[in-house]
Amino acid sequence: MIDGAVGNDDDGPLASPAPSARRWTFPGLRRKARPPSSVPAGVRLYAIGDIHGRRDLLDTLLDKIRADDAARAPAQTHVVLLGDLVDRGPESAAVVQRAMQGLDWATMTTLRGNHEQMLLDALNRTYPMLDLWLSAGGDATLESWGVDPAVVARASPEDLLAAADAAIPAAHRSWIGQLPINIGFGDYYFVHAGIRPGVAIDRQTERDALWIRKPFLTSNRDHGVVVVHGHTISPAVEVHHNRIGIDTGAYRSGRLTALGLEGTERWLLSTRSETP
Repeated sequence: MIDGAVGNDDDGPLASPAPSARRWTFPGLRRKARPPSSVPAGVRLYAIGDIHGRRDLLDTLLDKIRADDAARAPAQTHVVLLGDLVDRGPESAAVVQRAMQGLDWATMTTLRGNHEQMLLDALNRTYPMLDLWLSAGGDATLESWGVDPAVVARASPEDLLAAADAAIPAAHRSWIGQLPINIGFGDYYFVHAGIRPGVAIDRQTERDALWIRKPFLTSNRDHGVVVVHGHTISPAVEVHHNRIGIDTGAYRSGRLTALGLEGTERWLLSTRSETP
């Protein structure tokens, strides 16, 4: 399979890119394809793209992942949420609550996205961020925690944030504030937006992890790992030799997507809503 958008509405295997699409590690020497990327032996991993307030889709996809996991041989199963749990969709508070509960059949890790960061910055009285957050779907998030829509629409910034402080449980706010920005398994690196090409993984900045687009999306560099990310919507999963993008725009398309990984195998699971 060559680089580019792949997949359709059906679940199924996801092949590695063709050898001709891979970068060579040592230019000037005899060219040799890198071994296929893999996760550690005994580990099975599912990464879920941007949820954006669609608790209905999250519940459906988690059920589908659990069934898929149960149909396979026993393994140490991990589920990674790639951030942007909140905003735009109608049930951000419920999505946060569900992620906080974790899973009794797998380990769940939730990464912080730029929308979680906007929420935190707004609540911390970074007033320019408040306007940006509200325009990017923060109004729906506040309403999901019970803030009166009239207050969201017409209150002063000070009154709106006071209402937000009263409505958002301290436990939810604390949990969001402690979310990590990345996690790695074997040859895969999971982050919300991406990485800065040419910068070592251990020197990446938080801003790039949460916000980067073009320099990362257009790079053909071998990053040393395959970066699995969300943040940038595409109509189908994007598979390249150096990255896999799985944000399929759940809040508006009704399609929330998960990437499955075990050994060198890759596959996709997805769900569509009846009312996207």
